Amino acid sequence: MGETLTTWSPSCNGSVNVQLSGDATTSDAGTLLLREALDRSGVIEAMEDHLVDPRDPLRVRHSLASQIRTVVLQRAMGWYDLSDTGTLQKDPLWHLAGSDARGLTPLGQARPSQATLSRLLGCLGMDDNIDTLHEGLLRLAIWRLRSLHGGQRAKHLTLDIDGLPVEVFGHQGGSAFNGYAGARIYSPLIASIAETGDMLGGLLREGNVGPAEDADTWIPHLVQRMSEGLNLDVAQIRVRLDAGFTDGETLRAMDARDIAYLGRLKSNSVLQAKAEPYLTRPPGRPPETPREWCHDLEYQAESWASPRRVVLVVQENPDDLLFHAFFLVTNLNKLDYPPETVLALYRKRGKAEAHMGELKSALNVHLSSTDRGASTVQDVMARNQVNLLLSLCAYQVLHGLRCLIEGQTQQGWSLIRLREQLLKVAATITVHARQITLQLGAAADRWWPSALKALPRLGTLS
Repeated sequence: MGETLTTWSPSCNGSVNVQLSGDATTSDAGTLLLREALDRSGVIEAMEDHLVDPRDPLRVRHSLASQIRTVVLQRAMGWYDLSDTGTLQKDPLWHLAGSDARGLTPLGQARPSQATLSRLLGCLGMDDNIDTLHEGLLRLAIWRLRSLHGGQRAKHLTLDIDGLPVEVFGHQGGSAFNGYAGARIYSPLIASIAETGDMLGGLLREGNVGPAEDADTWIPHLVQRMSEGLNLDVAQIRVRLDAGFTDGETLRAMDARDIAYLGRLKSNSVLQAKAEPYLTRPPGRPPETPREWCHDLEYQAESWASPRRVVLVVQENPDDLLFHAFFLVTNLNKLDYPPETVLALYRKRGKAEAHMGELKSALNVHLSSTDRGASTVQDVMARNQVNLLLSLCAYQVLHGLRCLIEGQTQQGWSLIRLREQLLKVAATITVHARQITLQLGAAADRWWPSALKALPRLGTLS
């Protein structure tokens, strides 16, 4: 039994009395907007058709679809831990938002418990189910791109590949101390679309793997699925890489499938020797502002089967005695992409890093599955792969709503601002004549009218 609070008055104002009323209220009214976005995408239903459910049908109380919906919506609303589901047990809106049922039925149903959602991670950790979750995330990104742009196809899209170190506390199977990160981590790969901010894929890897581990198979698969889902030619998709991913295997895999790429190369003595003729200061007085030159070179690393195009970038700063140089490798043709254009395209990588930062700050991505009972390292990794994909799905639902409200208000929105100003809105819930009514608080007056006007733009992906 919980304690009863009769009346409390804050010291700042004795005229204020605080009481626990027990009324049916919520602070998360915006969850229904996110549920609408999920329903329009059709992702949950599509995944449910392909998920393998090993449970005894006679003992099932909560479908896999309702549980996945519950986890995705909770994380999108800032309830990151599975234990938070206990805090929401008495919130009637969460009964409505996660349930498969309609009418008044959800209000009389119990929500999935923390233990139930924990078992969900193990169920989804089966290989076939993980593949289905990967497809579900891809479908969310494809739906958002096709739905909110009136079906128009982009001329080019840039796929950014980067690592997202996730620190762990304890000894989760597969995690390891990473000297570069200075912590015990997992080292997942994340793929995002540079021009739009959509998260397209996430691949969990152990903490001590090399930067490019598994990239040679994962990247071509993503590009192929992007091409199919968005009706684009593979030639219209460019892959942008950091220095850790420009190894021989990854580049060879993309060359074999005619995938366009550009990425930074780690410097070495051979590259420095090739750059030496271009590191001489031009005649005349040193400038008062920085200068920059780009040069096309040809270079073959030991792990490469043939030479590749390399762009040398030389930079001069007024206060520096020596020039600074770095190298980019690409298979983009010189006619359409001269060296200066390649450099300008690479420098837009900052957008991808901003997307990664927002993913970490707004979704608080953490992977905490441990070696419970007879769990193997593979079991733990599988559960954490599920955790990662569900968090990326939550990002995508938030991002889709964010793009919708940006188009309506002509303002920029961060995911945190979206959650705090549009979604975290108080409401009173009443039931009368088999109708459920949500009466929103005054905080909804500013942005909810814009959101409701924009909702019809959320088309359904067939």
